[in-house]
Amino acid sequence: MGKYAEKACKLFLNDANCAQAVFAAFADKMGLEEEFALKLASSFGGGMGRLREVCGAVSGMFMVAGALFGYDYNDNEKKKAHYALIQEMAKKFTDVHGTIICRELLKLSVKTDVPTPTIRDASFYACRPCVRFVETAALILEEYVK
Repeated sequence: MGKYAEKACKLFLNDANCAQAVFAAFADKMGLEEEFALKLASSFGGGMGRLREVCGAVSGMFMVAGALFGYDYNDNEKKKAHYALIQEMAKKFTDVHGTIICRELLKLSVKTDVPTPTIRDASFYACRPCVRFVETAALILEEYVK
């Protein structure tokens, strides 16, 4: 496991949400303070505010990609290249886990809009595979930031 993936997993296991863990692990690469990175990514956990849409680890991965390789303003060639990169990253994640959708990754029958976070205790970590998703997203990013 690379240093960023290791840091992302550690952040997740220390109560950061999935998006925060991936995004903040790369804070130094983006020239951000870790605390600011945690705040910036805080809305994307649980598939965007626990809506169970796009996996937060994937959202964090995309946010890092935007900060490091994104475009500013509407340059169609740069936009096309960036969207191709995002699609490539999404495919790599999907190749490993089958989807980028939180509720599908967690095998939930319905999405939820209950804002109350799940308590992070031993039973949470024992039944939730999210740390694997955090690790995969960070490992994919590590391929690009070398």
